[in-house]
Amino acid sequence: MLKALIEKHTLVYKKPATTSRGSLNERNLWLLKVWNSERPQIIGIGECAVLPGLSVDDVPDYEDKLNLLVESINNGKKAEELDLDAFPSIMFGLETALLDLKIGGKRILFENFYSIGRQGIPINGLIWMASKEEMLNEIKLKIAANFKCIKIKIGSLDFDEECRLLESIRKENPVQKLELRVDANGAFDSLDALRKLKELKTFDLHSIEQPIKAGHQEMMQEICAKSPVPVALDEELIGKRPDVEADKLLKFIMPAFIIIKPGLVGGFTKSDKWVKAAQKQKIGWWATSALESNIGLNAIAQWVAGYNPIIPQGLGTGHLYTKNFKPYTRIENGFLWKDIAEEIEDLGAGQGEA
Repeated sequence: MLKALIEKHTLVYKKPATTSRGSLNERNLWLLKVWNSERPQIIGIGECAVLPGLSVDDVPDYEDKLNLLVESINNGKKAEELDLDAFPSIMFGLETALLDLKIGGKRILFENFYSIGRQGIPINGLIWMASKEEMLNEIKLKIAANFKCIKIKIGSLDFDEECRLLESIRKENPVQKLELRVDANGAFDSLDALRKLKELKTFDLHSIEQPIKAGHQEMMQEICAKSPVPVALDEELIGKRPDVEADKLLKFIMPAFIIIKPGLVGGFTKSDKWVKAAQKQKIGWWATSALESNIGLNAIAQWVAGYNPIIPQGLGTGHLYTKNFKPYTRIENGFLWKDIAEEIEDLGAGQGEA
C-alpha cells in the first residue's frame, strides 16, 4: 500500500531574484515523500512549490491541498484518481515522487545518457535584473565560464539603458561567439512592444520571452507575426490544459518558440504534450526550471535530456540559494552534468533538511 507525507522547507536566495514582476528573497517548498508499506526503506521524493504571482496554484489553501493529498494516499486512494488539475505544481511533485519510487528511490527518474553521467545538457547563463554595472559584471563572469548562451532579464531598467547594455555586450561578443536571449516577463506595453522589438533587432538576439503579459492572444499573435526578433511564449502556457488547448493556442499565435516549465504546467506528462503540440506546428522549444531546489532541478534535467536537446536549456538555477539540498548536478563550460559522484542524500521519511 502506498504511503505519503510532506515536509516544508524554506530556501533563502543568495541575493534577490528580480524580474519585472518584482523580487523574491526566499522560497517555500514542500517535499512529497512516497513509499510502499511493504518496503518503507525505498522512498520516492518530489518537490511541490509555487512562484508567487505566477503559479496558478498560488492560493492560500495550498498547504491544505497537500495535506489532503497525503491523507487520500494514506487512505488507499490511487494517484490517478486524485483531482489535481488546479494544482500543477503538486502534480509535478507527485509525478516526480512516483517516478523516483518506481526506479528505486535513487533520484534517477529517467534512464538516459545524461542520468548516467555520460552526456551534458547545454544551458544558458541567467542574468537577473540589477544595476547596469552589476549585470555587465555578471555577464562577463558567465562568458569567462565558457557559456555560449546568455539570457538577460529586462524590463526594470530604463529601456534605453538596457539597449546600451546589450550594445556593449554585442560589441565585444559577435553573434557567432555568443547567443543572446532576453526575457521581458510581460513587461512591455502592448502599444509600443513592436517599436521596442525593432530596436532590439540591432543586437542580433536569439529570442525574446513573453514581451507582453499573458492573456492577450490577439495582440501576441500580431507581435509574433511582425516582430523582427523571434518571440518565445512562456507565461502564456501557464494554466492551460495542453490536451485540449495547446494545439489551438500555438496554431493561432504561432510563436517561434515555447518555453516549458514542468513545475508550472503540471509535470512531465503534460510537458510532453506541449512538446508534441510544438513539434506539430514546427515551433521550437526549450525547458526551464522555475527556481526549484536541487530536487526539482534534478528531475527536470533528466526529463529534458530524453529529448537530446541541442538548443541551450534554462537549467542553471541550482546555485541560487545559500542553503539547498545536496546537488545532483554540476555546471562545466556552459553544460549541466549529472553528478554521479554524489551519493544519494538521505532524505528518508521525516529526515530532510534545507
